[in-house]
Amino acid sequence: MDMPFIIAIDEGTTNAKAIAVGMNGEMLAKGSFPLQLFHSQPGWAEQDPIEIWQAVESAVEICLNSLDKQDIKGVAISNQRESVLAWDRTTGKPLTPLISWQCRRTEALCQEIALQPESIKLKAITGSVLDPLFPASKIKWLLNSLDNGFERAQSGEICVGTVDVWLVWQLTNGQSFITDHSNASRYQLFNLHTASWDDELLALFGIPKECLPEIKPSSGLRGETLNCRYLPNGIPILAQAGDSHAALYGQCGFNDGVVKATYGTGSSLMTKTDVIPTEDFGVSTTVAWYDDNLAFALEGNITHAGSALTFATQMLGLASVNHLSELAQSIDSNQGVYFVPALAGLGAPYWDTKARGIICGLTDAVTPAIIARAAMESVAYQVADLFFAMEKTLGKKLETLSVDGGPTKNKWLMQFQADVLQRPIICGEITEVSAFGAAFLAGRALGWWDCYAELNSLPRTVTVIQPNPETDIVKNNYSAWKSAVKKARI
Repeated sequence: MDMPFIIAIDEGTTNAKAIAVGMNGEMLAKGSFPLQLFHSQPGWAEQDPIEIWQAVESAVEICLNSLDKQDIKGVAISNQRESVLAWDRTTGKPLTPLISWQCRRTEALCQEIALQPESIKLKAITGSVLDPLFPASKIKWLLNSLDNGFERAQSGEICVGTVDVWLVWQLTNGQSFITDHSNASRYQLFNLHTASWDDELLALFGIPKECLPEIKPSSGLRGETLNCRYLPNGIPILAQAGDSHAALYGQCGFNDGVVKATYGTGSSLMTKTDVIPTEDFGVSTTVAWYDDNLAFALEGNITHAGSALTFATQMLGLASVNHLSELAQSIDSNQGVYFVPALAGLGAPYWDTKARGIICGLTDAVTPAIIARAAMESVAYQVADLFFAMEKTLGKKLETLSVDGGPTKNKWLMQFQADVLQRPIICGEITEVSAFGAAFLAGRALGWWDCYAELNSLPRTVTVIQPNPETDIVKNNYSAWKSAVKKARI
């Protein structure tokens, strides 16, 4: 029986995943393979590019075990964003590790660039503030780390790209060197107004355009598979999108008013906007995607969400994050204790690279359960900070929050999130929403779904978590959290 499907790859920080999505929007199979993150120095974070590709291959292999490869109609990619590497254009071999989006090694470099008069234009051109999160300073660092890096990049010998570019290169056996508008808008070298690499910014960071990938729409042909271990030759690669952008698409965020939060190693909030705001209250403007049209979004990034829970789990000597959650739920109050996980500075809406993680409000009555609860609560409070900053930027109330990612399975955390926001939380049944969003973009290219109405009509099971009535305790606790953040920034 013919059962056409799209293979959607979701390459994240801790796992590479692959799912098969059919024409009715159903998931036919899935596979996953773990990844390692290395910290060679304090504040540094990197991964092995070859290990990433091998993990993707393994995830695809697992996904395809029960399916007929002849039914594959396309490949789609969603990816961890802002992580970047350099490789040799001729041999295809990595010249550097993948510098993770979490890495803070370019703080001093960003401070140097901030002193240049041209840097004042950066926010207006890119929609984001100068920060080590974004690839531009990382690319500068990578080229500086290589012998004659600038000259070799300028001559076209070196390729530089984010994870999506690396995966397309691997899938096509080096035939395609391409990114999409959503990922390109995260480089801090992309002009939102011209939708292209910006010559002024390239000069500011000292990066040759010759080493950067071609930019194509998020939905559309960008090459075909060639010499892949588990995929037949000639399968069209039809979509690329950053994981947060793909998640918003998968949450039907092309509809007005949808705000999504992806809970992962870090967290991202995103909502589509029709205009580039003049005042943003600490959130960034980015390209949402390019399907039939170029769409923009507001976004904020939290550096430590799931990773903050992992940190607290290890510090308390617990076996898993599940044990941390169980311990947190064993008490009904944080007793005035707050954990601000600024373990590598604070991202949006604060953008403070000098902030450091703190646990405050300690007394001799504090127990491990209270620390565990403070850690769990920190995830929800950071999301609330961004949610309310987006409301200020848009100048209107946001009615709900759509959520995805592994931590959304924790019903206690999601209820706490609803209570802090005083907004309903919409939880989808499927956690692989970034991969689904990429698959939807590929399906648009195939003509499976011609318009948003057809995507809206696909079956989707959700759970709505209503907030409990607001109390003085909830208001006072959030106010105390804001005070704790101020302490972390001193």
